[in-house]
Amino acid sequence: MKALCCVVVLCAYSLSALAEPIAGYDRLDIAASHRSHLVEGSLWYPAGTTTYRSVIGSGPIFQGESAYVGAAIAEGRHPLILLSHGSGGNMDSLAWLSSALARQGIMVLAVNHPGSTTGDSSPRRSIRLWERAHDLSAALDQLLDDPLFAPYVDTSRITALGFSLGGATALNLAGLRVDWSAFGNYCERGRGDEVDCQFFAKGGIVPGTLPDGIEQDALDPRVMQAIAVDPGFAYAYTDTSIAALQHPTLLISLGAAASRWSAVELGPQGSALATRLPNATHVEIAPANHFTFLAECTEEGEAWLAEEGDDPICSDPEGADRRQVHQEAIATITRFLGP
Repeated sequence: MKALCCVVVLCAYSLSALAEPIAGYDRLDIAASHRSHLVEGSLWYPAGTTTYRSVIGSGPIFQGESAYVGAAIAEGRHPLILLSHGSGGNMDSLAWLSSALARQGIMVLAVNHPGSTTGDSSPRRSIRLWERAHDLSAALDQLLDDPLFAPYVDTSRITALGFSLGGATALNLAGLRVDWSAFGNYCERGRGDEVDCQFFAKGGIVPGTLPDGIEQDALDPRVMQAIAVDPGFAYAYTDTSIAALQHPTLLISLGAAASRWSAVELGPQGSALATRLPNATHVEIAPANHFTFLAECTEEGEAWLAEEGDDPICSDPEGADRRQVHQEAIATITRFLGP
């Protein structure tokens, strides 16, 4: 009788755990011909079974998200997002977004971009935008060749999504090409406080020192649409590539126009990218700032950053609620993706 009770309890626990809104998560080693070593990758997905729970993306600064690590994927074919983090970020720093999308039936494939990720980020390597795009194309190649995951991917619904420099990566994957001379002109015309110009200048990156290939095509024809949140290089896409981009595009701006960095002003007072793209939807989420898109911070995180004199990535503008901004972003993205 005692053994039977234990079985009943275990079954009840299993059913209860499965009913909880927790996504599946796994890590991947991506073989990429343009890299000298394997690229770290991750996949969030709707879980079909339970395994052990772990917290992804947690640390001294950021709170993480629970996941069933290595769980089987839910039955059916699911839309797929290729997710690109910002400069200095990493694939798990947007776990709040990836896990929320996975709970709604969407697979999210991400990588740590070498030379542009946490603990391994420099202006000289971050400027190599085409390598970032190729990281995700290589990850997609591998995923679609994996018998455990490939049957569950709806290849007609692949979306590139990125934040900050990752937004530029998403737009590259959709077909936009960088016009470096336009970006140089933007920096020269500026007030001198443009964050993106300053970042690259600190690494000695000026128009005359650009690496070969900066303007190359990184289009992945499997990408059907793009979502760019506060994208970098908004001033620096060629007219030809903009005119050719017919895929639906969602541009998300964080904060009111008057409070945004000029680097990510997408409206008529800035790059006007939102009106230049033929098939773009532009959504503003405010009050917020660029850093509000990062994960919620721990109680100690903001104090630690202030003590170190680091970027105020835990400090949101007055009236902003980071959790609410995240929820609005999730709703905006899922509406764009459709049922």
